[in-house]
Amino acid sequence: MSTSMNTEHLISSLRSVEIGLPDVAATEKFFVDTWHLDVAVRTNDIVYLRGTGADHHLIALRHSDAPALYAITLKATSSMALDTIAELTMRHGGRVLQTKHAVQDPAGGEAITIIDPQGRVLKIVHGDVRHDGCVPDAPHNADKPIRLAHAVLNSVDVAAAMPFYEKVLGFKLSDRTKIMAFIRIPQGEKTNGFGDHHSIALADADNNCLNHIAFVMPTLESVMRGGGRMRDAGFEIEWGPGRHGPGDNAFNYFVGPAGFVIEYTAEVEQVDDSYVVRGPADWKWPVGRVDQWGISAPPSSKLKQAQREISFIKP
Repeated sequence: MSTSMNTEHLISSLRSVEIGLPDVAATEKFFVDTWHLDVAVRTNDIVYLRGTGADHHLIALRHSDAPALYAITLKATSSMALDTIAELTMRHGGRVLQTKHAVQDPAGGEAITIIDPQGRVLKIVHGDVRHDGCVPDAPHNADKPIRLAHAVLNSVDVAAAMPFYEKVLGFKLSDRTKIMAFIRIPQGEKTNGFGDHHSIALADADNNCLNHIAFVMPTLESVMRGGGRMRDAGFEIEWGPGRHGPGDNAFNYFVGPAGFVIEYTAEVEQVDDSYVVRGPADWKWPVGRVDQWGISAPPSSKLKQAQREISFIKP
């Protein structure tokens, strides 16, 4: 493979996360009854939960004695892309945990499993099952998540972590604040070049834990109603409602079952390669504000603590 090979279109989207926690049944009930996902498939070992979009599932729940992040799954643009990513992983300080293989879970397809230089487990899949006839904007789906928006991952050294995502997976930097690097999946001609402002963000921290997982809701109204529904169920809004600077998305954050931080979001900014990267000096708020609207208090201490407690498994 040529060292000058274009890696921009190896990844097409963020698909799902796989988490482990002690009480799978209670967590399934929460994600169905309160968070408003649906069961895609339930096996003896894992529950797969879907949104209203075409992705087979957005979150997979499995039992573990302590909360843990098993993997983040990204979709490859082709079978050949899997081979390319595997080769690039080894070149740029990562490890290939599983070479290309037929996936045995209900989503199917083929996949590789890799680990980045800071220990994050990533599954890259191609040819997995898609749901047909999805109508996310139908009235009965008004308060249901459509897909994942992004995963934010803590990093002890963001500058050191970035090259792997850029050179192996083809991500591009959208914005850099004083606490986070927002990176996006470049979009091809099929999407007219536009895509989410970021699908992954790397947050400056003293750990490499999961920061949070965000789910796209159909509208701003559904983000607000979701906040009320969560409060009714005993889950306080730990940050929000608000509107971020980078990404321009509206948000409500919660600490969900087993301490996983989850976010409802909507109106994520769509960008293409003409987007101008901005730095920390461009993202400053007036005193007392932590977002564009300025109506929410800063993130709660409970949220901040939860954002440093869920680690990736060690393969």
